[in-house]
Amino acid sequence: MPATTTIDADLFRSLLRRHAAGVVVITAGGHPRPAGFTATSFTSVSLDPPLVSFCLDRRSSSWPALEQAAHVGVHVLTESQEELARRFATSGIDRFAAPLRWHPGPHGVPVLEGALAVLVCRVAERVHAGDHAIVLAEPIHGEHSDGAPLLYHNGRYLKAA
Repeated sequence: MPATTTIDADLFRSLLRRHAAGVVVITAGGHPRPAGFTATSFTSVSLDPPLVSFCLDRRSSSWPALEQAAHVGVHVLTESQEELARRFATSGIDRFAAPLRWHPGPHGVPVLEGALAVLVCRVAERVHAGDHAIVLAEPIHGEHSDGAPLLYHNGRYLKAA
């Protein structure tokens, strides 16, 4: 039987860009500062018990805080929060600096103001998968408002139709 090979990274990235996804910002308390990043890998996993998941590159500057965090915040962004998504996707900046509006939520999790939905979650498990970690988390607090979500497709942020 011939050996199988995987597709190269550029083709893989190009294929996955065809998948539209909602945009979230994940936050965690950290010392000396909180940490956070933009993700499109967020999904529900289970209803019983309630579980969600997201993925993070373990080479990310946010990984040390997420690796240690007992609780995280998941913020589903509205279609008007593209700038917030870009801020939390940018390396080398203080993502929590003014004019960002946020406050400490349950368990010290940074809660960003204005999100479509916020889930504060207890981290249940971290699974190493290649260069990423899959984080499984159990929602313990949630709130939401009305509005349309921010989407990401083919390398661009989009507003829901």
